Formats: sequence, structure tokens, C-alpha cells
Amino acid sequence: MRWLEKLEEHFLSVMLAGMTLITFGQVVARYVFNYSFTWAMELTGVFSAWLIFIGMSYGVRVGAHIGIDILVRAVGPKLGRVMGIIASALCVVYALILTFGGWQYLSKIYSVGILMQDMPIPQWVPRIVLPLGFALLAFRFLGVFWKLVTGREGHLLGDEAEDALKMRDEFEEEAEA
Repeated sequence: MRWLEKLEEHFLSVMLAGMTLITFGQVVARYVFNYSFTWAMELTGVFSAWLIFIGMSYGVRVGAHIGIDILVRAVGPKLGRVMGIIASALCVVYALILTFGGWQYLSKIYSVGILMQDMPIPQWVPRIVLPLGFALLAFRFLGVFWKLVTGREGHLLGDEAEDALKMRDEFEEEAEA
């Protein structure tokens, strides 16, 4: 599955770079040449949506989603693991429901055949990210669920304090070198 992780990372990088370049180009065109690309704002919105919906699963994969984990820490590791299993199972169900709903929405948009407002592209094309993003999110939560059930390292939330301490240590090591 390493190829999927790399594809996901590169895709997110391209979306972010694309948004940045389009926005920069629009600013230069508007203020230097007194010209505006009619499609720039809509395309940036599409890239932003793709960044968000694909980024959700990336956040689960790297443990970057934040949450209130005081209860999980208070009950101890065994009960905390059970709570994580239940929570991840509910997240899988939630993501699958939204995948199905996104697919229904996409099929209705496809049948209507409306084009985007500023680009000659059918609206269903950029909105395919709805079922795709939620399916990828369900896949990631299923991976967390499986790791928790089998007793491997899996976790739902990132540990901000632990991450901050690691970053501090890395910064100090770089400063000493």
C-alpha cells in the first residue's frame, strides 16, 4: 500500500501547489495587467475541495486529527483500546454512509448534466471527490480499526504534546549541529 500513500501525498502536493500558482497568477493578472481569469476562482475552489476530501484520509493515516482524549487516557490502556475500536468502527460506518450518499448525489448531478459555472466541465467531474474521498477515509479508518483489533500500534488521534516534544528535541539537535 506504499504506492497509495505516495500517490496521496503527491496528489495533495499538486493540489496545494496548483491552488497557490493559480491564485498568484490571478493576483498578478489583476493588479499588473488589469485582467482577470474567469475560471481561476472556480478552479481554486475545486482544488481546495479535493485537498480537503483527500486530506481527511491523509490526516487519519498520519494521526494528525485532533480530539479530546482525556477520557481515553483516564480509563487506562485496555478500556482505551476498546473505546478506540468502537470509535474507529463507528468512523468506518459513518464514512461508508457518506460514501453512499456522495455516490447518490454524484449520480443525480450526472443525470442532470449541468456544466460548471465558469469552465466547460460537467459538475459531476470535480464532485467525484465526494464518494472517492469518503471511500478513502473509510479505508483509512478500517486500517486503524484492524490495527486496534489485532493489538498493533493503531490510534485514532495524534498526541499533540508528544509531537511538540519530538519537534523540540529535533530542533535542539539541529541547533547543536
